[in-house]
Amino acid sequence: MRTIALPRIGTAQAWRYAARGLLAEDVRPEDVLWSFDDPAQVDLFAAQPRRKTTPAQVTVPKSFVDMANRVVWHSDDDRFARLYTFLWRLRDTPALMQDRGDAQLSHLRRLEKNVNRCAHKMKAFVRFRDLSATGPRRRFAAWFEPTYHTVEPTAPFFAKRFGDMDWMIVTPGVTARFEDGRLSFAPGQARPDLPEDATEELWGTYFCNIFNPARVKVQAMTSEMPRKYWKNMPETRHIPQLLANAEARARQMQEAMPTLPPLRAERITASLADLRATATRDSLETVNAQIRSCTRCALCGPATQAVTGEGPRDAALMVVGEQPGDVEDRTGRPFVGPAGQLFDEIAAQAGLDRQATYVTNAVKHFKFQQRGKRRMHQAPNQGEVQHCKWWLEAEVALVKPKLILAMGGTALLALTGTKDGILKRRGQVEDTAYGPVLVTLHPSYLLRLPDASLRAAQTELFRADLAQAAQRARLVA
Repeated sequence: MRTIALPRIGTAQAWRYAARGLLAEDVRPEDVLWSFDDPAQVDLFAAQPRRKTTPAQVTVPKSFVDMANRVVWHSDDDRFARLYTFLWRLRDTPALMQDRGDAQLSHLRRLEKNVNRCAHKMKAFVRFRDLSATGPRRRFAAWFEPTYHTVEPTAPFFAKRFGDMDWMIVTPGVTARFEDGRLSFAPGQARPDLPEDATEELWGTYFCNIFNPARVKVQAMTSEMPRKYWKNMPETRHIPQLLANAEARARQMQEAMPTLPPLRAERITASLADLRATATRDSLETVNAQIRSCTRCALCGPATQAVTGEGPRDAALMVVGEQPGDVEDRTGRPFVGPAGQLFDEIAAQAGLDRQATYVTNAVKHFKFQQRGKRRMHQAPNQGEVQHCKWWLEAEVALVKPKLILAMGGTALLALTGTKDGILKRRGQVEDTAYGPVLVTLHPSYLLRLPDASLRAAQTELFRADLAQAAQRARLVA
């Protein structure tokens, strides 16, 4: 059994040196016993006779080197053995670093994540105290209690950030010193008796002033700033009082808020109210004219034109689709492209008279992505649906249909507020602020189905939905 004793200071470099030597001698992982910072443990790596072999050049992915340089600073007793075992496997299988299902790699990644988190906490929660201002460089010291052995790998961060002063970070395991631009490490020690710092009162005042009582989330706060660090942070002494007064301070902030909107907001609100009143009071021709000149969202830029609704002013059934397609965008008429032609065909079979319905779209401009000479359809996002919802509301208010047929997720989102579970909701009539809405899929869905039997089954369901819409539109009083 080969025994390797690793020091507390310089652990990463010592582990890499030992691991390379073991691989060169072809020592299997089960034949190695690792120890850490144990004075009683003798390093038998050099004492035991080695086979005379030429050290092999072992090439491993950089991602493993980066991971190992973090994992060695964990406190897991098996971390060195786990790293060497994985390295033994990695020697013959370099792609192992990309295997997300490998249990050993997953465990090492968790250790790496813990060390990274600990290093982040150290950068955030170390609090220096001023020791003296004598000499050309100021002197500071801090006490910190890290969860893992992260002082050595994290100290260069402080050296770079506070390179114009001398400082010392004391921990139970390792002490980091930065003097005259040189970083060094020494064994840890007990907590020193550090003097009070005059700047701590100023820092506490700043902390109290940036504390937002209206956004208090104690669980989230303690998750990001665990209580174990509070005793070494001067600002945390104010937290209990801040939490106790949070509700009262939030109430005072709410009462102090202005009650009247700014003049500009008031003008915009009044203008929108007038435009909405005009849109719902006048004819469909007026609304359609306003839709054609609409620039409420960015879709108006690349599109050829806005596509308005079409059909009788007093139609009993309103059919709402998603958005204009390529053909509709070029012609300026709704439901004339491949999906619209399929709708006409199936509607005729279901007894639904297209000429007696008012057809429109939830979004009035064609959204697409240019690929060469082709314009590829893109689904509108929620913001774009919301911008066009105003026009759809005006159309519903003017036509006053007895039933609305919502075809596809975008139409369902505009009319009901959500498109979730559309497959379960299809064929059902839902009560909405716009009246009864019958849910179905968009005919373009049928065009995209590659399987003939599935397409036939879905077409039959779509035909049944259109037949139900035709029947309900005639029967609803």
